[in-house]
Amino acid sequence: YQRRVREAVVSTQSTGAIAEQVITPWDVKGEDEKGIDYDKLIRQFGSQKMTDELLERFTKVTGHQPHHFLRRGIVFSHRDFDHILTLKEQGKPFYLYTGRGPSAGTLHIGHCVPFMFTKWLQDVFDVPLVIQLTDDEKFLWKDLSLEECNRLAHENIRDIIAFGFNPEKTFIFSDLEYIPSCKEFYWNMVKIQKCVNYNQAQKIFGFDETSYIGKISFPSIQLPRASVLLFLISSERRNSRVSSLVLSTRTRIFE
Repeated sequence: YQRRVREAVVSTQSTGAIAEQVITPWDVKGEDEKGIDYDKLIRQFGSQKMTDELLERFTKVTGHQPHHFLRRGIVFSHRDFDHILTLKEQGKPFYLYTGRGPSAGTLHIGHCVPFMFTKWLQDVFDVPLVIQLTDDEKFLWKDLSLEECNRLAHENIRDIIAFGFNPEKTFIFSDLEYIPSCKEFYWNMVKIQKCVNYNQAQKIFGFDETSYIGKISFPSIQLPRASVLLFLISSERRNSRVSSLVLSTRTRIFE
């Protein structure tokens, strides 16, 4: 739900051999034919289960019944969602963040899940939303030209807009187009790049000697998303701390 960007590997003994459950931003692999063990995933990522008590508190704070994704366990885990509810109670600002890596011209049903849920959260909380199109990421990971990645981003944006987000409180941007024009975004990227060495990045993301240097530095591009909020918040709040609720999924379609 709120993704802690790191590799989760769970090893078990199965028929005398070691099987691994691997979850990264780019790959999903279950340890056996049963698929993903979500309880192990929660423990490895350091998140918490969505409990009935938390959903009851959500109803009390917002006056809304939980979304069916919450009631049915589709959104099954969180980190600090209780903190977001506290901010709502206290009337303090926060914003929503989600995104899309455009590798195809249209969204499949798995891609739609986080946007459907984010639309509902924006309606309930009435807060700003930032949607990042990581077309630069797809250029680094896929055999696509920069021009094609950017074109796919624009195609995906049309689909995303159709979910009906509040146009007055939503900012959708392409990395390839927006980052060169935003000094604050780039400055935050550079600060983050100085905080993480290669050894740390290698352990977190599984990079090796064949990884392009663009892949190694890419995670620093996704973290400074608060920089794009400058247009959404008033000038007196721009120097204050603003929390975010990150909507994240790892989709995998089996055929």
